Amino acid sequence: MNMFTTGITDLQKIGIGLSGFGSVFVFLGMLLFFDRGLLAIGNILFLSGICFVIGLERTFHFFFKLEKLKGTAFFFGGILIVLFVSPILGMLLEFYGFFVLFSGFFPVVLNFMSRVPVIGPMLDKWRTARNPV
Repeated sequence: MNMFTTGITDLQKIGIGLSGFGSVFVFLGMLLFFDRGLLAIGNILFLSGICFVIGLERTFHFFFKLEKLKGTAFFFGGILIVLFVSPILGMLLEFYGFFVLFSGFFPVVLNFMSRVPVIGPMLDKWRTARNPV
């Protein structure tokens, strides 16, 4: 066992892979003129990946907390609209729901990215350009 996989179960590794493939399928679906099939497969893979990473019960509690119901409604409503009405409108609603649901994680992600060798210095330059002291 190496230092990168310490504490990660096999199910969580599968979930990370599923979420990654889901993101790739959503990206390809948008790249190929909002292909409904690729977007649907990407959404299913992404959601199943989240379930594998954090578990079914925690996934349910995450999406259906009272303060996150607005984001959940937009996210799942967007998935339904992608499937049955309009892929472009559905993806817009999904992105808004995703932003509302996961906005609490963005500072953590930015903090992590600031420690990555190539991306970190770029973020520091962007921060100093926006806020010159």
